[in-house]
Amino acid sequence: MPETSTSSPELRSGARLSRAQEFLKPIVYGGNDGIVTTFAIVAGFAGARAEGAAELGVLAILVFGFANLFADAVSMGLGEFLSGRSQRDLYNAQRARALRGIDGGDGTSDGVDAILRERGLSAGDAEQAAAILKRSPDLVADLHMTYRMNMADPRSARPAAAGLFTFLSFVILGVVPLVPYFFLPTVELTFWLSVAATLAALAALGLLRWSATGDGMVRAVAETVLVGGFCALVAYLVGALVAAF
Repeated sequence: MPETSTSSPELRSGARLSRAQEFLKPIVYGGNDGIVTTFAIVAGFAGARAEGAAELGVLAILVFGFANLFADAVSMGLGEFLSGRSQRDLYNAQRARALRGIDGGDGTSDGVDAILRERGLSAGDAEQAAAILKRSPDLVADLHMTYRMNMADPRSARPAAAGLFTFLSFVILGVVPLVPYFFLPTVELTFWLSVAATLAALAALGLLRWSATGDGMVRAVAETVLVGGFCALVAYLVGALVAAF
């Protein structure tokens, strides 16, 4: 008799997709911020050089770039971790309050009928379904949290893993704008190679977003590149403006 285990290709593919979707937010946010943050250093130096500022060598760009990269990566990773923990703690506190209200008869259970009617059930069906659902205080609390408090359930989230993914994506993608400066001096060509590398990294991030969400590929890539490119342009103009004074 053939086995129906989680080792089937379809289930393995679904598990990989689920993990990609779970960590899509920290990967995209961390990666985008890493790319833009590091390129801001490069663009700022390039803008200053264009206005005739003092010569800034490769070492200066790499030192400032890596210092900024790792400082911000740690900050982003810890911020994602603390944000996830805070969100989970808040949800648990509000859900515990809802459960106490159900046990104390404060009327929380009475809202189930209205929730079901709002979701499309007729008054009669909503009343019958609510009578069954009210037998489970946990289920009533979940409905209250989702449809009355508008809070998604974060109890299965992994804040530590999300923080780690944010840190790694920030560092891995954030180093891309610096790569040309490992091999070439600070000439105009090096800056434009950094621009090309930055756009390629943003496009790769857009493709990752597309593969995880299934949205339109052109839209996913274009939005990611345009948002990151706009931030990079601002950094270049700020560098030029500061150097001008």
